[in-house]
Amino acid sequence: MAKNSRLVFSTDSGRIKPAAGDAKTDTAGADAGDGWVRLYRESKGRAGKAVCLIDGIAEDQQKLICKRLKQNLGCGGSVKEGRIEIQGDRRAQIKEWLEKQDFRVKISGG
Repeated sequence: MAKNSRLVFSTDSGRIKPAAGDAKTDTAGADAGDGWVRLYRESKGRAGKAVCLIDGIAEDQQKLICKRLKQNLGCGGSVKEGRIEIQGDRRAQIKEWLEKQDFRVKISGG
């Protein structure tokens, strides 16, 4: 039986971190760099009020996209923590508008 040469955990030293250049295990930026804009609804911590969160848009474009979305939909929103927040559950309208702007959009979550 062949022995696996990739050590993941050792009782001597604990978790073994992968090498910094290892592409298979490096997941930093996987969401931001895959070319998809992810759109999902969240109401946790907002007194039951729903907001749509938009991830995957470059930071230099976020404020402009947010401004245009708010104007188009007639609602509020902002850019927080590297993502766009639009008030209300308007995922279908946001997806339609983003696709017209040549973004590839996925609706994530339930």
